[in-house]
Amino acid sequence: MDAFRAWLGQLQFDGVWQTLFTEKPEPFTKEEQREYLDSISGVSLGSDAFFPFGDNIERAKKSGVSYIAEPGGSIRDDVVIEGWDKYGMVTVFTGMRLFHH
Repeated sequence: MDAFRAWLGQLQFDGVWQTLFTEKPEPFTKEEQREYLDSISGVSLGSDAFFPFGDNIERAKKSGVSYIAEPGGSIRDDVVIEGWDKYGMVTVFTGMRLFHH
């Protein structure tokens, strides 16, 4: 375990990039980050709790989500379904809720 912690500690300093690249890559600019986020799609999202609000779907879309699996059962499922339909997301209700209050 001590060897693992030592190895893990080595990953937390600036020199790690040298093991992966021959040149230190420049950090993404805000514009590059936005361009990347706008280009991704086909991301899958699974949840063990239902999505109670449409803003969850709006946020998922911003992250490139195209496929969702969730248990369903919210009293607001109709609002969430409208969001899926709006963005053409493929969604399935699993009927299995693991998240409990």
